Amino acid sequence: MRHLFLGICTLSIIALSSCNAQPDSTKTQEIMSKSNTKYNELTPQEQDVILNKATDRPFTGDYYDKDDKGLYICRQCNNPLYTSEDKFEAHCGWPSFDAAIEGAVTNVPDADGMRVEIICNNCHGHLGHVFTGEGFTDKDTRYCVNTSSILFVPANKTKDLPAVIK
Repeated sequence: MRHLFLGICTLSIIALSSCNAQPDSTKTQEIMSKSNTKYNELTPQEQDVILNKATDRPFTGDYYDKDDKGLYICRQCNNPLYTSEDKFEAHCGWPSFDAAIEGAVTNVPDADGMRVEIICNNCHGHLGHVFTGEGFTDKDTRYCVNTSSILFVPANKTKDLPAVIK
């Protein structure tokens, strides 16, 4: 009988503590509610990065060393995110920008408090992380973006941007 009581108490404690692990933020609910929207088709690598918050390997992809003039848009929903004027070489292996287009991205502190995730403000897809205080540029901000999360549109094609998928 004593073992049964201890077992029930243990299970109750586990059940109650797991309730705390459930996300309760409005932002999380908002992200989940957008998942029914039909966005651009993604490769398995792009899905892993954008939907599962994976990270591209450094010095891979087409954009970490690209210096052409143009616009970088969200690969999942076509939302304009960054301009080439704000891109700089941080020698980190990922495309780096010192500013985002106003209102284009949202900063979300990681649960462990170590980093700040950046997500597309439209589709909430994972883009990468933002860092401050490194001194790379006068703006002192580095948006470290996964190539798999973005698509480059050359300056001479920006008038024909694909529509943002809402």
